[in-house]
Amino acid sequence: MLSQIKSSGLLGVNGVIVTVEIDISRGLPSYSLVGLPDAGIKESKDRVFSAVKNNGFKYPMERITINLAPADLKKEGPAFDLAIALGILSASDQLIWDHPEDYLIIGELSLSGEIRSVNGVLPMVLAAKEAGISNILVPFENRHEAAVVQNVNVYPLNDFHEAVSFLKNELIIEPFKVDLRSLLTVENSCHSIDFSDIRGQDLGKRALEIAAAGAHNCLMSGPPGSGKTMLAKGFPSILPDLTIDEALEITKIHSISGLLKNNAIISQRPFRSPHHTISKVSLVGGGRIPKPGEVSLAHLGVLFLDELPEFQKSALEVLRQPIEDQEVTISRVNASLTFPASFTLITSMNPCPCGYLTDPAHECICTPQQIKNYQGKISGPLMDRLDIFVEIPSTSYDELQTKPKGETSHAIKKRVDAARERQNQRYQDLDIFYNAQLTPKLMETFCNLGPDEESLMEKVYTKMKLSARGYHRILKLARTIADLDGSETIQISHLTEAIQYRGMTRLS
Repeated sequence: MLSQIKSSGLLGVNGVIVTVEIDISRGLPSYSLVGLPDAGIKESKDRVFSAVKNNGFKYPMERITINLAPADLKKEGPAFDLAIALGILSASDQLIWDHPEDYLIIGELSLSGEIRSVNGVLPMVLAAKEAGISNILVPFENRHEAAVVQNVNVYPLNDFHEAVSFLKNELIIEPFKVDLRSLLTVENSCHSIDFSDIRGQDLGKRALEIAAAGAHNCLMSGPPGSGKTMLAKGFPSILPDLTIDEALEITKIHSISGLLKNNAIISQRPFRSPHHTISKVSLVGGGRIPKPGEVSLAHLGVLFLDELPEFQKSALEVLRQPIEDQEVTISRVNASLTFPASFTLITSMNPCPCGYLTDPAHECICTPQQIKNYQGKISGPLMDRLDIFVEIPSTSYDELQTKPKGETSHAIKKRVDAARERQNQRYQDLDIFYNAQLTPKLMETFCNLGPDEESLMEKVYTKMKLSARGYHRILKLARTIADLDGSETIQISHLTEAIQYRGMTRLS
């Protein structure tokens, strides 16, 4: 007899509906699994056999053929265990329930029949909703993650026997619900570092305010202990709050990576700070079956690279494409997948190997050649993709002890929110959301300069030997500064401040 059960797999960051077809026919006992399964799915044979037997059901000693459709899609992971086990009971007439096509079944089975959590439940449930499947059976531990999808019925299950009893209508389980909006209510106090905790460094704070307002990439340079890392860690506290759609998009990526833990949804913009020993595969993603890297885990948030010259040059160079395209495409024999990677890049570095080139309180012991080699680890094309360059000087004793606390992150965030709102209104009919995404063609419309501003930019372009990309980045910065100032036009003051942040493309 034939049975068909709906389950789901993953393709990149999206779920894909997979139909588990089970046919039981007369013949010598055998178990055949087709449909491009990986090793984890092939091993389901033993898990399913033990779970069925240990829960008091009869495992058919006949010829069992299982097909995972569509057959041309590579499937991986143990999420199909529960669907296969229920399909075997259905095909052997031990389980009959109404409208099985209205159910999506996800879960890994233990030998005792316990249903264990799996990765990627959120994109799977979203795929089910798009396919018109309204009833979702998930592991109990994945209930919060699955329930953030509205207008579907999520039924959390603890074990195999509970699943069978529920489908037979012998056990009543109420659909699990969560209040999605309450999950996204995040106060600034949730952030570990507030800008008011950082004494001095007004120029650095201003630079990061501009970076937050327009989603611009930033490099901070300064001696050890000047506060670069602390400024970077305080940066998320001034970023705009997540919308529901953004939160779901981020949560999908963390879900397939197994990083959600017990969280229902990612409620804060991600802040990723990988160590400088990271490989390029871990940074941008990859593997035999491609998985997201740090640039995708930082999607709609912050990627912080501390001590930038210490990173492998090959790892830094692969950042160039995601910075420009805001996505990463990884091609392998098994699949070619595209992961989102729209992040704000915040980096820091010392000006020289010893760190004290720009520090008046310490003598630099590096030779000119050492300084050149150190700074040369960051290529020109990568530097050209950074918008803001700011020097972070050492903080004096008097500043630490006598200088009053500066603005709070909450006060700065209000200005950032207002600037982002102006950009949302300006670009509402376009496929962009903030100034850093402006293309050269759009800049002709939204970054018009007056005669005086044009004259200034002509002089700066020649004197600073800017590339076309560098020229465009100054205009984008000026547009963001004007938005923070509440101005519809770019003025001389906005341009001069933007030029100041482009004047340090080389530190020596």
